Amino acid sequence: MAVNLALALDNAQLIDCDVEEPNAHILLKPKILEEKPVFAFYPSINENKCTYCGRCTELCQYNAIFVTQSGIMVFPELCHSCGLCVLACPEGAISEERREIGIIRKGIADGVDIVYGELNVGEPMAVPVIREVKKMIQKTKDVIIDVSPGASCPVVTSVYGSDFALLVTEPTPFGLHDLKIAVEVLRMLQIPLGVVVNQAGIGDKKVYEYCEKEGIPIMLEIPFSRRIAELYSRGVPFTLKMIEWKDRFKQLFKNIKEQVNR
Repeated sequence: MAVNLALALDNAQLIDCDVEEPNAHILLKPKILEEKPVFAFYPSINENKCTYCGRCTELCQYNAIFVTQSGIMVFPELCHSCGLCVLACPEGAISEERREIGIIRKGIADGVDIVYGELNVGEPMAVPVIREVKKMIQKTKDVIIDVSPGASCPVVTSVYGSDFALLVTEPTPFGLHDLKIAVEVLRMLQIPLGVVVNQAGIGDKKVYEYCEKEGIPIMLEIPFSRRIAELYSRGVPFTLKMIEWKDRFKQLFKNIKEQVNR
């Protein structure tokens, strides 16, 4: 959805915030112009100064530091890099060190600027990488942010600050279940939203009934199509072969702007 929408526009930037499993670049095959690592900070303890008072452990909300009367342990993977332990240590025994947790790549393909992040294997927290990816947003362009599924912290970080959220679902009980959760999150964030029904024609009408009841506009339907599935399986965005869909995506974006400007 995000890739085809970006390809239909003349001044698009595609930001892939699904850093645990980025795949927009697989479809676009961009020429990479820039790469940079992403670092997270974690506490480093000077045990010559530490008195094992336990103040850092008391304040850490993520259990990243464990203190006993005779020793201290740090768990970098649990640390959220807030820096509170450094500020709170009465002996000045804590400093910050950094470690690489991922990488950001920026490129261009078919006139679309693309930025995506990759979280290193084994790293538990995607949010720091997502934040760095979003720092590369160009506000002079029409920015499309591709978000991971669900309603977790990475999703909230990805959509935060957006003008509009386009929820892609399918007309099945499973699709409806996840749609309701996503709608609840976006309404808490006060982000206007609309729905795209993918694989339209399968399942039932309960997604449509829910959207009508909640006053959520259905912005587009993408049919359950063997042709689209075959193109996707070969890594080909279907708007490149089914040209008539470009106009539909352009109209979709026009409708989104109208929703935002209401």
